[in-house]
Amino acid sequence: GRANGTPAAGPERERGRVPPSRASVAVITEPGEWRRTLDAARNAGRTVGVVPTMGSLHAGHLSLIRLAAAQRDLVAVTDYVNPLQFAPSEDLAAYPRDLESDCALAEEVGAHLVFAPTPAQMWPPAGRPATTVTVSGLGDRLEGASRPGHFVGVATVVTKLLCLAGACRAYFGEKDWQQLAIVRRLVTDLSLPTEIVACPTVRDRDGLALSSRNAHLSAAERAAAPTLYWALLAGRRSVEGGEEDPEAVRAAMAGVIGGEPRLIVDYVEVADPEALAAPARVAGELRLLAAARLGRTRLIDNISAVSPHRGPAGVGP
Repeated sequence: GRANGTPAAGPERERGRVPPSRASVAVITEPGEWRRTLDAARNAGRTVGVVPTMGSLHAGHLSLIRLAAAQRDLVAVTDYVNPLQFAPSEDLAAYPRDLESDCALAEEVGAHLVFAPTPAQMWPPAGRPATTVTVSGLGDRLEGASRPGHFVGVATVVTKLLCLAGACRAYFGEKDWQQLAIVRRLVTDLSLPTEIVACPTVRDRDGLALSSRNAHLSAAERAAAPTLYWALLAGRRSVEGGEEDPEAVRAAMAGVIGGEPRLIVDYVEVADPEALAAPARVAGELRLLAAARLGRTRLIDNISAVSPHRGPAGVGP
């Protein structure tokens, strides 16, 4: 059935604009109207900020919207659960949806518009595109290896959203670091008129990165979940302490995760922040990334780390 907060079908839905009952933001569902509305704002001299989301907004999303509101005249949030990035084994139907709540929260922190199309409106007439976007190399490792096809779905929908949005700043969280790297690359490769703004990960007090998927954790799982962040901190201490062997840094992270029996590690990695390639030697500025399964929930996280050793191209302190 239709998830709570999703507007019902009807004349207003078909015309592309739905008035949410608890917020004053304008909700647009038709891609053509979304494009025309943002074009009109720019033609009137207003700057545009876009915050792409899959809904189920939490404090992490709200931090992106707040930053956009501080920097841009018009803030537009996309609220679209993208079927293309879910594998057949992943439960698309279980992904939390509450458009009414999302609109109210977005409006409170400065959003003016919400774009909430259906798959059929995004990809008429069948709800799936014949054209896809693949970012070679970046999308194949880490999350891409664990979730084949995931980043093709991400890159395809982000490309369409940014093409519809036109010239703007688009705000993405650092929590999904690989996604951020992929989006930066596709914007560069395709010469999209988009300035990507990376925003720091928002965490609970115990360090757990905020995620819509955290709602699936039981109380016991929630208590164990920060271990993933603690593992990354152990990796950072290893890097900052001068460790030069990437395998030793991975072992430091894996050892912390291994101490929590509820967590099943997927990967721990030391990587170049842009190319995401694993270095032969730990040096310069790096990104530490980890993923693990906790019950039926998959957690991912990442942090920066800077080695006291210079990188191969003179990068680093």
